[in-house]
Amino acid sequence: MALDTAKKQEIIAKYGRKENDTGSSEVQIALLTGRISDLTEHLKVFKKDHASRLGLLKLVGQRRRLMRYFKRTNKDAYLKLVQDLGIRDNI
Repeated sequence: MALDTAKKQEIIAKYGRKENDTGSSEVQIALLTGRISDLTEHLKVFKKDHASRLGLLKLVGQRRRLMRYFKRTNKDAYLKLVQDLGIRDNI
């Protein structure tokens, strides 16, 4: 379940360091968080969709690795991003 283009552009504009910045850790973590929240809502309705559940677990792992890297390289920006996105700092 991919994000629609408008929502993706909104996230990129909010978290990007400059215009059309899609590669920075902040943007990648924010995009993954959006996809994770959409998949979580999907799985609340379709409880037996095990393929999507596996995809969700893979996305969570990918986000976790990115967050670990971002925390190691830029701790202040990491803490701000975690607070802004409303996710736990359990790394």
